[in-house]
Amino acid sequence: MKVLPRTPLLIALLLAAGSSYAAGVNIGIVAPQNGNFAALGAQITTGANFEVQTLQDSATVVDEPCTEDGGRAVAESLITAKAQVAIGFLCSETLEGALPRLKEAGIPVITVSVRSHIVMEDAFKNGWPFFRLAPVDSTEASMAVDTILKSWVAEPMALIEDGTIHGRELVETVRNALEEKGLKPVFTDTYRPGQEQQIALVRRLKKAGATRVFVGGDRSDVAVIARDAHSENIPLTLMGGDAMRAANQPVPLADGVEAIALPDYASLPVAQTTAQAMRAKGIEPDGYILPAAAAVLIANQAAESAKAENKSIADKLIGTAFQTPIGQITFGQNHELMENPYRLLEWRGNAFVPPTPPSN
Repeated sequence: MKVLPRTPLLIALLLAAGSSYAAGVNIGIVAPQNGNFAALGAQITTGANFEVQTLQDSATVVDEPCTEDGGRAVAESLITAKAQVAIGFLCSETLEGALPRLKEAGIPVITVSVRSHIVMEDAFKNGWPFFRLAPVDSTEASMAVDTILKSWVAEPMALIEDGTIHGRELVETVRNALEEKGLKPVFTDTYRPGQEQQIALVRRLKKAGATRVFVGGDRSDVAVIARDAHSENIPLTLMGGDAMRAANQPVPLADGVEAIALPDYASLPVAQTTAQAMRAKGIEPDGYILPAAAAVLIANQAAESAKAENKSIADKLIGTAFQTPIGQITFGQNHELMENPYRLLEWRGNAFVPPTPPSN
């Protein structure tokens, strides 16, 4: 994820965040302003503030400390500012402390980052007005399973992972779901990550007869496996998860390697109008910038609709199809995204792009 530099325009946007514009919706923007997460917080604040100004709403930026005891203070700041909706929230610790108080105040929350199952389970159990613009943990595996069942069902398939918690859980979830559908891998293994070469691994894959390999591991390891398979003349189609969206080093990724990943939102056709407007103001729409802008747009539309229909904003957030710069967004009754944002992408040249359709 590219870090947004603190340009003079960005500083001006941050300073303007607490300002009021013409009559509209009062939106709270919760994001870290200091510390290790300040650069990501700047992305959230910049994207949100851009959309606030476009819509002529008003906004109050609240610093997010990302500590267990900081959530209550964040909630009180939002209540004092008379925020109608709050967006942002990079850290689960903030949400856990803020949501009980925000429920009392009737202020719904849209996170652009937190993916934890536990936070949503607690929110649903306690009636907290919490909505998740970020994908839940399980959707990555769900898209991988759907893709494998669609494209690999007739091919000998292997599942390998790097022994990390995320890699192991991702592969195990995929494996269990595939086996429930009657599809079993011809090879499974835990490989040692961070190695300069993986020739022994690719030879074992060849011996097992695998031609398709799903990898629960980092981009750097997948690049090494792809390189060594090519050098050994072993034809392997490799697919990784969202961890593939990382720096293309030290070994460049080979063309054709696939990933189940979130798209580069700025490259989507639906994002072009907003992306061009941002660039005209010196803002490069990467990282959390477009999702934060989308969250503000959703908050605005839900609040305006709630006012017109004399309903709560939380009620209007459920089931409404919002057209945003990152695509159509609809929250289900469980307050989660109804559309899986993960996509099958493949590496071509210097970017992950939609795969080339097979020729007839």
